[in-house]
Amino acid sequence: MTGIACGGKNIYGAPLGILMLDARFPRIPGDMGNATTWPFPVLYRIVKGASPALVVEGGAAGMLEPFIAAAHDLVDQGAEAITTNCGFLSLFQAELAAAVRVPVATSSLMQVALVQATLPPGRRVGVLTVNKAGLTPRHLAAAGVPQDVPLEGTEGGQEFFRVLIRAEKTDLDVALARQDILEAAERLVTRHPEVGAIVLECTNMPPYAADVAAATGRPVFDIHSMIRWFQLGLRPQRF
Repeated sequence: MTGIACGGKNIYGAPLGILMLDARFPRIPGDMGNATTWPFPVLYRIVKGASPALVVEGGAAGMLEPFIAAAHDLVDQGAEAITTNCGFLSLFQAELAAAVRVPVATSSLMQVALVQATLPPGRRVGVLTVNKAGLTPRHLAAAGVPQDVPLEGTEGGQEFFRVLIRAEKTDLDVALARQDILEAAERLVTRHPEVGAIVLECTNMPPYAADVAAATGRPVFDIHSMIRWFQLGLRPQRF
């Protein structure tokens, strides 16, 4: 190595900071909160009190300032960009970006407009979410998603919603969770046959994205695909 090494932060080589909800369910490979999901180092910060139920079903009421404080901590630690591990945090996109003054991508839903632009006439993006009832017009507007986007949720399933949002237990039956997601995906494309691609809102869904693509015959985009793209902007590949 030659030249002048620049300092000014605590940790180097991990430019992406991830704001985490306060939860104890298993985070299997592919889940945003499992560090082995990422082919690059990341920094994590848990936002205390930000339970999945509060964020998903309660509109993250009262949590903006704790999220801003945690984002500042990540930036102070060395993060050069911020993301979150819940698509419902699109509500805080503008406020977080203004507060920390580094690139911020709060939600997988931010991909919808880009994916829509790739589709032929007559085809639309559909969104698969952990909780359709909780994904309000405010969430959609904050992420730039059309209000009439086709939506389907997993809240009626046997496992996924009950473990992740209701915290009824701390173990996860992966096969049942996969079944809940696939059933929701099938409902989405059956009710909306014009859906030509699917965006997964929930950051816990990437482990099942390949199964959704195989079952529906549609391209599937999730937080993993979005953050891989985001990271390439932070650290472009040299050729």
